[in-house]
Amino acid sequence: MPEIQEQTSARPDSVPPAPGVRDLDELLALAPAALSALYQRASVPALDEVRGDLRGRMLATTVLGGAAARFARSWASSNLFVWRGKSFMPGTTAEGEGINRVMVDRLRLFRFETFIGPSRAGDFDALQLDYDLPENPFFIRPIKDELRQLRDGLYLGQAYLSLRGAETLVLYFGLTR
Repeated sequence: MPEIQEQTSARPDSVPPAPGVRDLDELLALAPAALSALYQRASVPALDEVRGDLRGRMLATTVLGGAAARFARSWASSNLFVWRGKSFMPGTTAEGEGINRVMVDRLRLFRFETFIGPSRAGDFDALQLDYDLPENPFFIRPIKDELRQLRDGLYLGQAYLSLRGAETLVLYFGLTR
């Protein structure tokens, strides 16, 4: 696990709402460039604020284009999409853990560890989700997610694939209470 870092950026008492974005459906309508801009302006959540079962939705892929990207977005917005969200269990103010919910909320797979650390998307911090754990399958371990808060109870995430020393942003996802 990477060295645990204390949160270094100042955090206001309440998170200012992202302009015009109220829920996952509104995030789903945005292109990757707009999601990127929102992510840059969002704040880093404290670990104890991201607790319990959050409903998730894949929002956009950055590695597919055209019809494949439209199909992925359509599938992600349907009830047939297998990923249901993430469950978070903060341990301390500096680290915690979580797991993904798939197919049904009771099926929990692919555990991750959480900590606040530097974002891959810019000169700011994000809540890091690290899947490089011995119990995860080899194809899950190179995934590195990040999460930032848009407003109370609404989070925007980026998923990176780390292969051969290069980290590639592959998709955006949203989480809500």
